[in-house]
Amino acid sequence: MTRLDRWERHLQRYMSAVPYLLLAVSTALYLLTEQGDGWGERLVTLGLAALAAAWTGLMSRGQMKALYVTGLIVLIAVLSLRSVWFASFFGFVGHLHSWQYLQGRWRFAGVSATAAATVAAYSGGLPEPTPAGILTFSFFTATIVALVGLFSFVGEITAERSAERKKMVTRLEEAMRENAGLHAQLLVQAREAGVMDERQRMAGEIHDTLAQGLTGIITQLQAATQAKDDESARERHIGHAVRLAKEGLSEARRSIHAVGPGPLESAPLPDALAEVAAEWSALNSVAAEVHTTGTVRPMHPEVEETLLRTAQEALANVAKHAGAGRVGLTLSYMEDVVALDVRDDGAGFDLDRVREGGGYGLTSMRRRVTRLAGALEIESEPGAGTAISASVPAVPREVPRTETSEAGEVSRAEIPVTNEVGRD
Repeated sequence: MTRLDRWERHLQRYMSAVPYLLLAVSTALYLLTEQGDGWGERLVTLGLAALAAAWTGLMSRGQMKALYVTGLIVLIAVLSLRSVWFASFFGFVGHLHSWQYLQGRWRFAGVSATAAATVAAYSGGLPEPTPAGILTFSFFTATIVALVGLFSFVGEITAERSAERKKMVTRLEEAMRENAGLHAQLLVQAREAGVMDERQRMAGEIHDTLAQGLTGIITQLQAATQAKDDESARERHIGHAVRLAKEGLSEARRSIHAVGPGPLESAPLPDALAEVAAEWSALNSVAAEVHTTGTVRPMHPEVEETLLRTAQEALANVAKHAGAGRVGLTLSYMEDVVALDVRDDGAGFDLDRVREGGGYGLTSMRRRVTRLAGALEIESEPGAGTAISASVPAVPREVPRTETSEAGEVSRAEIPVTNEVGRD
């Protein structure tokens, strides 16, 4: 509970005690000042004051508010005629309760009746039946009614504003609690998405490095076993297997630490792509040619890694399934996108069957490309070879460059790269 709420509760308790306090003050002043009344008159006045207190205490809590206000105004009028002190103090209760318990025009009727009773008490009775007397009586009565109506209306507006603010604060607190719940839910979802994204990354890296490396090692060891009579061929295959094992181990370590592929570390993408194609061609005895079109420029690491991994996966699929005699890779640098096309003259396959139950390799390629808001297209027919095309946005690499002007001032040009690259 706020401090204002506590004050409102205290004010309500004080306001409920105001009628009895004003009645007690009026009675005390009457007893102290009205020395001319005998004990009989005083007892009658005390009895009327007690009746007013009982009437206020009992009837103000009931449902018959109009009856209560009517009786209260009658008691105020009677007590005011017996002493002006009741008009000065207890009469205020008639104005207050008339506005509080009555509605619409009846409010002004109650306030007017109370004002007329108090003005009559101040005047010593009803006005003289002359225009001046009636005009004076009406003027003071109307003035009291206007003042009571004005201040009551202002108080009512203030109370409504306070109630609206309280409702607004309550809604704001509910919204803040709801936002806190949504924030916690978003944090949980972000953690889950991060975990899932990392799992998918590790799964792709394991497939692209360990799985392909192990497949190549097995193929080379099988070839070495079959070349028992050819010592040079057997040693060559064993050497290839050892090299593949070392490269696989190195790539696995780089994947764990989220480092890009080794070929991209020391060479631009076209050269790294040519290196991968040459190694693949030597291992699988299949001709592989790499062509680059457009203006070569550094791309964001994720862009280059995605295209290189796509090429590795496409070549691995050619080695495992196509039985091709020739493979062509084309890397195209365009204004807005960078595209990689891999074509082979192998056996091809049925696209509908692959869509129904394709292996992880094609799924991994598609996931990598779509993470960068790119597109992966596959064209193939049985006996007609396969063409895979991957295109991703041409996001430039962030390359800080320091240039010295003729005046000797140093300026820095940077190419901004957003952190959202590669996020779903």
